[in-house]
Amino acid sequence: VQLQASGGGLVQAGGSLRLSCAASGVISNINTMGWYRQAPGKLRELVAAITTGGSTNYADSVKGRFTISRDNAKNTVYLQMNSLKPEDTAVYYCQRHQWGMDYWGKGTLVTVSS
Repeated sequence: VQLQASGGGLVQAGGSLRLSCAASGVISNINTMGWYRQAPGKLRELVAAITTGGSTNYADSVKGRFTISRDNAKNTVYLQMNSLKPEDTAVYYCQRHQWGMDYWGKGTLVTVSS
């Protein structure tokens, strides 16, 4: 399984960004896809996750600002990030869980300036 993420960049506080992550390779129809992030000097943390059926889970720090969605036909997950804050600055990683295994994409940097 390969995961290709895109959409990171530099944005001012209060702005928006949309991350995308497309999965390819050997794909299971039953899976969970999510976004994690890791800020400098901090542990990697879950931002949001979504199951094949559309159930979602968010970190408290992003609830009401971020929205995760997916297109199962395209094996793609999205993260719409609104009202961005400087503390959202991190490398964001796409993750896919299927067949009891976790797959990770290369990170994409999101930088929010104050």
